[in-house]
Amino acid sequence: MTPLRDAFLSAAVALGLFGPMVGLLTVSGEHGLSLELRPIATAVIVGLVFLGRLLVLSWRGRGRVETYKTNRALAEGIAHAGKFIAPVLLVAAVALPFTGSRYYVDLGTLVLTYIMLGWGLNIVVGLAGLLDLGYVAFYAVGAYSYALLSTTYDLGFWTCLPLAGLFAGCAGVMLGFPVLRLRGDYLAIVTLAFGEIIRIVLTNWVSLTNGPNGITGIPRPTLFGLRFSMEGGEGTFAGFFGIEPATIQRVIFLYYVILVLALLTNWVSLRLRRIPLGRAWEALREDEIACRSLGINVRNTKLTAFGMGAMFGGLAGAFFATRQAFISPESFTFIESATVLAIVVLGGMGSQLGVALAAIVMVGGLETLRDVLSFLGDQMNSPLFAGIAGQLPLYRMLIFGLVLVVMMVLRPRGLISGRTPTVALGARKEIAAELVAQGRG
Repeated sequence: MTPLRDAFLSAAVALGLFGPMVGLLTVSGEHGLSLELRPIATAVIVGLVFLGRLLVLSWRGRGRVETYKTNRALAEGIAHAGKFIAPVLLVAAVALPFTGSRYYVDLGTLVLTYIMLGWGLNIVVGLAGLLDLGYVAFYAVGAYSYALLSTTYDLGFWTCLPLAGLFAGCAGVMLGFPVLRLRGDYLAIVTLAFGEIIRIVLTNWVSLTNGPNGITGIPRPTLFGLRFSMEGGEGTFAGFFGIEPATIQRVIFLYYVILVLALLTNWVSLRLRRIPLGRAWEALREDEIACRSLGINVRNTKLTAFGMGAMFGGLAGAFFATRQAFISPESFTFIESATVLAIVVLGGMGSQLGVALAAIVMVGGLETLRDVLSFLGDQMNSPLFAGIAGQLPLYRMLIFGLVLVVMMVLRPRGLISGRTPTVALGARKEIAAELVAQGRG
């Protein structure tokens, strides 16, 4: 009866917490504001808490040995399947524009942007073990660097792209210096404050960033000097190849740009893991005190992790600016940092494939679910499905939170655990007793 009692206590606590927040709704009417009771919504939430607590207790009751064996078998199965999943995802990503649907290309571009951000943050959080809650600051620095350079000095995208990454990397190093002695929660608080400081500076420095009005007219990238214009003519992509100009041409080009940038981020990250710097990041993640005792320069290791992760965030920010052609401080809120961090944690800190799968599920999966609900609402003429589809974006963070809770209970290290060192010793070998006796072991 202990699991049932604990589940009832959890439901009672949920009733006390969510009863006023969910069960009461302020409604404006003819005579002012009034309270509307929502007992069904409250009952649903309390019931979910009761069932969730019961499932968690049942899962823990299976025993540590059985749970460990199940998790290990699942991890081995996912790792084995990953050898086939990664090539399939790459082929699907390359072939996506051939579907001819602008919606899917735009959705793929958004997913790839978050994958690139996740891989960049994975260097800081997954490899170096430094909890960063202000990663959106480097995203904003890269976006505003490109926007200001391109609109003020009339520089092209390919010229400004490495500069935006460089400026964001410098911002990462600047953040790294004040937090060299901080760990855990204190580090998270400082990085969170840094992200908010950047957003507030962008909002109030009107003479440079145009404040809350943002920057408009950001130029698009070109393909070997060819512009993507609906007017056609000389110097345009359509005019050079003698085809009819269409908006989808620019959309597909931007998709392949972010695909190349994401693959570059992945390749550099994998290469960095195999050099001494990457092994120092992994050692820092496991035990900072042991790193110091081994003579590893912890200061430089942390600064390079912040700098490299911030650089990739800046590159993604530059692409975001050129894709939107408009940026404002409202595009770089804490929600973006939380989303990217959730992708890294769900996928598995240190796992490149896990981050990609988590981004596909969290970003693309939510949009797909909304499309499915809208389709069911139209086919079945049901206002229920249509209403859920319309309200789904409002509950996005709630869905993310529930998924995080479930993952932390079932797989605390994420979908694909990446804590195994990149370079490790081989299998342990048995030494013959005769060799040990002779001192040759």
